[in-house]
Amino acid sequence: MTEIRVPAFGESIQEVQVAHWLKAVGQWVNRDEDLVELESEKATQAFPSPESGVLLEIKAPTGAFAKVGDVIAVLGPEKPNGGADSAHAGQTSAAAVGRGSTPTTGASISSESRPIMPSAQRLIAERGLAASQIPTKESRITKDDVLQFLEREGTVQTQSAEPAAGQRAEPTSQPVAPMTATSGADADRQLWAELGFSRHEDVRPMSMLRRTIAARLVEAQQQAALLTTFNEIDMHPVMELRAKYKDAFQQKHGVKLGFMSFFAKATVEALKRFPAVNAEVRGHDIVYRNFHDIGIAIGGGKGLVVPVLRNVERLGFAEVERRIGEFAELAKNNRLKPSDLEGGTFTISNGGVYGSLLSTPIVNPPQSGILGLHAIQDRPIAVHGQVVIRPMMYVALTYDHRIIDGREAVGFLKAIKEVLEEPARLFLEV
Repeated sequence: MTEIRVPAFGESIQEVQVAHWLKAVGQWVNRDEDLVELESEKATQAFPSPESGVLLEIKAPTGAFAKVGDVIAVLGPEKPNGGADSAHAGQTSAAAVGRGSTPTTGASISSESRPIMPSAQRLIAERGLAASQIPTKESRITKDDVLQFLEREGTVQTQSAEPAAGQRAEPTSQPVAPMTATSGADADRQLWAELGFSRHEDVRPMSMLRRTIAARLVEAQQQAALLTTFNEIDMHPVMELRAKYKDAFQQKHGVKLGFMSFFAKATVEALKRFPAVNAEVRGHDIVYRNFHDIGIAIGGGKGLVVPVLRNVERLGFAEVERRIGEFAELAKNNRLKPSDLEGGTFTISNGGVYGSLLSTPIVNPPQSGILGLHAIQDRPIAVHGQVVIRPMMYVALTYDHRIIDGREAVGFLKAIKEVLEEPARLFLEV
């Protein structure tokens, strides 16, 4: 038997939450194959199995909390009911489970087995269902099939409290209580059930990551004097430059030229001019940094995460784009490490990718500033006395007013605007 224990995440992390089991009980898992996703207060990581074997027992189900060193699962060399001790037999069992049949001692697969889409398989595992329960009109089980089954199951449970019309109740040795008038709330629930609508509430524990985000945001609101200032940027020069050189850039560097590298480099230039925006309050001291570690907010599998680009002042455009792409891929697959998210002297958050036109981002303590980017929209503006249509973007700087004055905050955004409306400044350093 092999016990699967919660590994060490870092010195400050003592507890994690089981985000998702990637294998079900009875399935075979190879050594170094991802077995479980664990979520700490900083990131979600997939952890590989230390040995090959059959997953005999899950001691900490999805959503459960466990401390570093706790046993969360048990692996064995054989199947629970004494099947063959071989990788081939285990893989056959896993294939059968993956296609919807329950694990068996033999290698045969039921003719009723159907492929299960990954999203459906995750939902089936989370709800403790069997794939054979899920009806489907197609040759495979989809997430919608599972959701429809859960919806119907909730309705059936609500209606099962009373016999259906024309159906005789089972005899019982206990006297039947006389019928009473249902309360208004019960009547409403019964009516909704008869109409086929579910009033079910799905209560789930707040994840470790979400709890940490919530605590830090409240901390920022309570401990810092936050204020937001705005400006707008004509993105035409950057878009024109990008369109002109994007093909040659990708051919030379093997990575696409996006907008984020322009903003990252412009931010470094603005931080050099206004170092208080790159500083932090530490007790009764102000700590000024002569380096620029920029956090880039990225939407990941578990929500928004902020990996940090170290020493952006030393990076070229290609390296910035490459590292952002790597972080995005890691975030998508929940493979960011806590070290990827630690530190940071300033943050850039791009709500424009989700369609946000204007917002007031919240500072990530102990940082003192965050730059919010927004959607690019064609708007009429005055250029040299003429009204023209230009691609405009609103930008916002939320800052800690304890150490950053309004003049510095406004000057910071003006510096961003100047650099991006004349991108040659990035290369001429003027």
